[in-house]
Amino acid sequence: MNAIVQEVTQRIIERSRASRQAYLDKVERARVKGPHREVLSCGNLAHGYAACGQQDKSTLKQFTKSNIGIITSYNDMLSAHQPYEHYPQIIKQAIAEAGSVAQVAGGVPAMCDGVTQGQPGMDLSLASRDVIAMASNIGLSHNMFDGALMLGICDKIVPGLMMSALSFGHLPFVFVPAGPMPSGISNAEKTKVRMLHAEGKVGRDALLESESASYHSPGTCTFYGTANSNQLVVEVMGLHLPGSSFVVTESDLRLELTRAAARQVTRLTHLGTEYTPIAKIVDEKSVVNGIIALLATGGSTNHTMHLVAMARSAGIIVNWDDFSDLSNATPLLTRIYPNGSADINQFHDAGGMAVLFKQLLDADLLHQDVHTVCGQGLEKYTKTPILKDGELEWIDEGGQSKDPSIIASSEKPFKSNGGLQVLSGNLGRSVMKTSSLPTGEAVFKAPARVFESQHALEEAFKADQLHGDFVAVVRFQGPKAVGMPELHKLTPPLGVLQDRGQKVALVTDGRMSGASGRVPAAIHMTPEAIDGGLLCKVEDGDLIEIDSNKGIVNLLVDENTLASRQAKTPDLVAQEREGMGREFFGAIRSHMTGAEEGACSLFVEEKI
Repeated sequence: MNAIVQEVTQRIIERSRASRQAYLDKVERARVKGPHREVLSCGNLAHGYAACGQQDKSTLKQFTKSNIGIITSYNDMLSAHQPYEHYPQIIKQAIAEAGSVAQVAGGVPAMCDGVTQGQPGMDLSLASRDVIAMASNIGLSHNMFDGALMLGICDKIVPGLMMSALSFGHLPFVFVPAGPMPSGISNAEKTKVRMLHAEGKVGRDALLESESASYHSPGTCTFYGTANSNQLVVEVMGLHLPGSSFVVTESDLRLELTRAAARQVTRLTHLGTEYTPIAKIVDEKSVVNGIIALLATGGSTNHTMHLVAMARSAGIIVNWDDFSDLSNATPLLTRIYPNGSADINQFHDAGGMAVLFKQLLDADLLHQDVHTVCGQGLEKYTKTPILKDGELEWIDEGGQSKDPSIIASSEKPFKSNGGLQVLSGNLGRSVMKTSSLPTGEAVFKAPARVFESQHALEEAFKADQLHGDFVAVVRFQGPKAVGMPELHKLTPPLGVLQDRGQKVALVTDGRMSGASGRVPAAIHMTPEAIDGGLLCKVEDGDLIEIDSNKGIVNLLVDENTLASRQAKTPDLVAQEREGMGREFFGAIRSHMTGAEEGACSLFVEEKI
């Protein structure tokens, strides 16, 4: 193993020793009770299979065949999840052919950040992850199931499903993707139209036509944001079938992979031949593997929170220093938009996950001694799924990129590091995605322009009030303040200013996620402004220094001046906490941890 990867893994193991053991003890207490529905009373069991057909009732009465729960995030407004409409029936048929039973255990909400960008509903986005975890737990709590299939793809949905699955760590789980939509117009063309619209050079009709040509059919959006980062991370952690993440939706190969996933989970139950609970798969090494793959591909910065929360659900404690050190050891192997021009379909066509696995394994960057839904080790994941005479099989294509401009080799990477930098200073701690930055943008010092929302900056841009070089400070956007919305309305105006020759950067306690690009952005600042972070004392004109080479972000104002300033606290209730259902989420917001602790409300210790 790479020495740094080994060192980081070992310190995670040591740091997590007590919490991981407590988690495994909890899993063991649940497991030793045996087939769970066997402990149900006759009335419980009758309710549990009342809607089943006679054959399934007969099977479930015998306690010799598994009952597989299906947790689905289907809705037909979210393009990535619309294909899941018919998956339960496909899964039930495949599992019946294997001699077992499947039931839909429950549905979870699935919101689309693309729809809510810049809208009040975006303030519920991050909190929805915890709601999804709780909703999934409710579905699985009926004690009817020997394993489960998780149907989810997008931003908060997969992390929420993962957190729930890990709370049922004694059961096996297989995650089932639905695939990306076919490629639409190029990302470069889409971005160009957005910039033109931001400058007022094209109208709404042209912008809508461009967006509709990009997001145009069922399936996952094709840029490499959080949704596709989810799929890649979950596969590298061993919870997908090999090569299944980016097979296009509504294809014969996708159908057979779904059927194979259904059959496979029955083998992993305690009634099958290869009992493999998820607690055995998700350990410190698989979490490190997931982080390495994220960094090697320039994936979503949202996972600096999601992977932390997912790991914590398994008793594993990860922090940003782990991400930073692993980034220094991990070469950047892909160029997928926004850190390149290719989309996820082109990545798949260039060899996709099989090539990525092979290159990372050859560089000794992935732990091989891990468990997956396909057994021990990662060798199977270096192979590509195909249909041959209608039958699913995996073939070895050599592990070499078919397009070196999209997937590089570990010997000749695009960059020597993974492009994620942790910044620390008197403003707090934050992360910066550097994989998409132009050369020379790593060091920045300029006066602050302070805004209390992304909308305020957009208004200043439209009023032609943003001149010269500056650091945009967009504060009171953190988890406790307003739920930590995405701030992508900032991207077009800041990009336009860059194109005009101005040097601009961003400091915020909000999020920019997987679509963050060429603007230097110190994001996820913690402690957040409303929780005592120094951001609440920044004023227009204050000098801010950002240096991603040295890992620093500082407010260059003397201590006496700062001590004399009063912290600014806007009225968030009327502006950002009411309407569109946000008033129901006050309790979740108030219990959210900081960004580095996963921005999670589920790990609060109960006080008796």
